[in-house]
This record gives sequence, structure tokens and C-alpha cells, in this order.
Amino acid sequence: MRAIIEDMAGQLTAVPGVVGVMLGGSRARGEHGPASDWDLGVYYRGDGLDLAALRALAGPGVEVAGPGGWGPWVNGGAWLRVDGVAVDWILRDLDRVERVWADCRVGRYEVGVQPGHPLGFWSPCYAGEVACGQVLADPTGRLAELKRRTADYPEPLRAALTAVAWEAGFLLDVAAKGAARADGLYVSLCLSRAFGVLVQALHAHDRRWCLNEKGALAVAERLPAAPTDFGPRMRALLAAPGGTAGVLSGTVARARELTGETVAALER
Repeated sequence: MRAIIEDMAGQLTAVPGVVGVMLGGSRARGEHGPASDWDLGVYYRGDGLDLAALRALAGPGVEVAGPGGWGPWVNGGAWLRVDGVAVDWILRDLDRVERVWADCRVGRYEVGVQPGHPLGFWSPCYAGEVACGQVLADPTGRLAELKRRTADYPEPLRAALTAVAWEAGFLLDVAAKGAARADGLYVSLCLSRAFGVLVQALHAHDRRWCLNEKGALAVAERLPAAPTDFGPRMRALLAAPGGTAGVLSGTVARARELTGETVAALER
């Protein structure tokens, strides 16, 4: 299958507008299982991407979404099956990736609304995908050069994303108001966002790229700054916020304890 993927990457770089292809996801990180997808980042430049050629390469019956077709950040791509195995093409505008990397170097980032990302799409993911990915095809050497530059996690970005942990406390303040009204949905949303922010902060503190909400907690709970039983406590709070004002208030109070411990650890 690896040989098939490498051949596909070479064919993709022959599509006008495509600069290079990277292997991403769990397979690039060596964390994959037998059923894991093959995620291919297809990096293109500007408005010159030849969608007709891309669709011809994908073959009949495969829908290829052009830039913007899947939203403002995930952009576009295609879902293929090759010998029964899922292969995902994920479009990335290389010029935009490089602009995001420039922001990361000075501690700037965005969180955008994006279908499929319940906690929003955190822009440093673009740089992290390059840093953690494997270059498969790169005729101009531009991806390899960018990967070299992203090898070191920027300290200004680390400071900015670690500091974002303050938002978790604010979210729990407003969650307490929702708990008093027995508003279980509002409390659940606040908890999810607060815990997602803490997970992002823990990754940044350890100079790790957080590329997706999926699997992020499993990584964060093993990091040095994570409080004792961080994962089990968080999962328990998310699983049963409760329905009455009293139960919801108790859940928020326990979430405050966990958040306070996490923030204190991040500040040490």
C-alpha cells in the first residue's frame, strides 16, 4: 500500500498547480492501526489548481471538492477507496500555510468555525501538519524547506497558546450561571470548550502540535503538566453533567478544581 501511495503522490504533483504532497495523520506519526486512513495533504498554489485534472486522477464516482468546498479551513479534497482502504486527499493552499507559519513565529493564531471541528479549527494546525508530516513528493523542494523551518516549535506561540488557559476559567464562570438555570446544554457546551482549551494549552506547554480534537485528550493526559487523573476526571465530568441545577452546579465546581490544578501546573 505504501508503494501505491507514493505512486499516487507522484501523479498528484503532475497536476497543474500542485506543488507537493505530504503524508499526514496517524500514519505519518507512526501511531496508525491496520484500519487507519491514508491522509495525503495536497499542497497547491494560488488559483492555478487544475480541478479537472485532479478529478480525472481521482476517477469516476469520486467527488473532488475544490478550494473552499469543505469550509474555510479544511478547504477541500476527496475521499477515495484504494484496494478497500480509505485514502483522503486534503487540499492545502501553500501560500496560506506559509502565512500561518509566519503568524505562529510571532505568537499569533486564529480559531475558525469549520464543519467537523466542534472546538473550531486552530490555525497552528497548518504548521503542525508540515512539522509532523512526511514529504512524499516535492519536485521544487518547497515542502522540505518549510518542514525544516517548522522543526522547532516557536516559543511565542507556546506562550500564547499556554496563556489561553484563562478562557477555561471564564467559561466555567458562565457555566455556573447556566447551571443555576438547569440549562444542561449550555453547561455541556461550556465544559467541552473549557476542556478543549486546556488540552490545547497542555500541548503547547510541552511544545507539541495539536492537530485535531480527535485523540487530543489521550495525548494531553500523558503530558508532564497534566494533573493527576486528568483524563479520567475530565471524561467523568463530560459524561454526566446532570439535569438539575444542583447536580449541574456540582459538576461545574469539580470542573473548576480540575481547571485550577491545570492552570497552576502550566504556570510552574
